[in-house]
Amino acid sequence: MRAPLPDLDALDIEALKALILAQHEDRQRQLEELDRQRAELAQHRTQYQDELRERSEQIEHLRLVVEKLRRMLFGRKSEKLSIQLDQLELQLEELEAIHATLASVPMGDAQADNTGAEPARKPLPEYLPRHIVTHEPKESCCPECGGDLRHFGDDVSEQLDYVPEIFRVIRHVRPKFACSKCESVVEAPAPSRPIARGLAAPGLLAHVLVSKYADHCPLYRQSEIYARQRVELDRSTLAGWVGATSELLAPLVDAVRRHVLGATKLHADDTPVPVLAPGNGKTKTGRLWTYVRDDRQAGDNTAPAVWFAY
Repeated sequence: MRAPLPDLDALDIEALKALILAQHEDRQRQLEELDRQRAELAQHRTQYQDELRERSEQIEHLRLVVEKLRRMLFGRKSEKLSIQLDQLELQLEELEAIHATLASVPMGDAQADNTGAEPARKPLPEYLPRHIVTHEPKESCCPECGGDLRHFGDDVSEQLDYVPEIFRVIRHVRPKFACSKCESVVEAPAPSRPIARGLAAPGLLAHVLVSKYADHCPLYRQSEIYARQRVELDRSTLAGWVGATSELLAPLVDAVRRHVLGATKLHADDTPVPVLAPGNGKTKTGRLWTYVRDDRQAGDNTAPAVWFAY
């Protein structure tokens, strides 16, 4: 709460000088703090862009290695090369997902240095069933002048959704109405999407993540499965969805972590995981840490939970 301004008419010259000097010093401290915050923001922005650039370079390198191995496999079958290629495909999609996660983090007015161009979006097949959802505006008359509304067109957008064993397209239709008196246009606001301007509906995003992490079906294999249904979704597109959805789920992951680590007793497990190092055919050791909270046998009714850290 700000202090009240003193009665300036009751102050003498020396008191006025002291007041002005105090305000000047306070203003200088504010400016110095603002400069410090701007410097920290610039440093964070530089680090963020450097990490994005590094991820992009790693992705491009892995793509070249994958293409080289594919050419080596042409005309002959090699089990060793096939396994190495599968491992590189997995690592490539993980890097693409991490890159998408970093790119989805808001950085104010900072422009992300995305060196990899997004794949061209292909039209959705016409044979897929359309589930039409019509969003009527709340207003039954013109909100500006109260005049009658007449329907003169629609704004149509589409999302690709997935229900078990079938794709479908959700077609959002927003009728547009014009006032007969003042020609104002009225329509319902566009429905929100899990990923801004994204093609995937929540059901499809959930299916991709469950298939990848619960069913152990990598994204490049999912892409091949979807292609058999004449729905072409590139691995890089799926990786972008995984990264953006991971960012959406981050608050839930943090809540699970706080719940699990807040217990007075924890069960923990450390599992080493061999990870293929790109380019040299060797492996390095990754680790999967598992933390479990479960005191039901001790009569505790707190919900059990598990938190994974890779």
